[in-house]
Amino acid sequence: MAEHKLVDGIQIPLSAEEIAQRQADETAWNNGAFDRSLASLRQKRNALLASSDYTVLADTVLTPSKKTEWMTYRTALRNLPQGLTTVEQVNVVAFPAKPQN
Repeated sequence: MAEHKLVDGIQIPLSAEEIAQRQADETAWNNGAFDRSLASLRQKRNALLASSDYTVLADTVLTPSKKTEWMTYRTALRNLPQGLTTVEQVNVVAFPAKPQN
């Protein structure tokens, strides 16, 4: 099946160079899928870490047991990307449950 492009509403067959460039672009995009999904995971994780920074400050009003819960939660968040090697693994990551104050 020939590949085409539309120019002013007219279908024009792609040249061999255009087809090669399109295939190279598609390959590059597919090769970057894991990096993009991991970056998205880290962005969500970093937002959760930032929103819980107050729980580990020296002047926090949390009880020692609550502070330990939050530290455990934050450690689990930091460990999320470890061992992930495929897009599928990244897509099924379950974030840890946030402790209640």
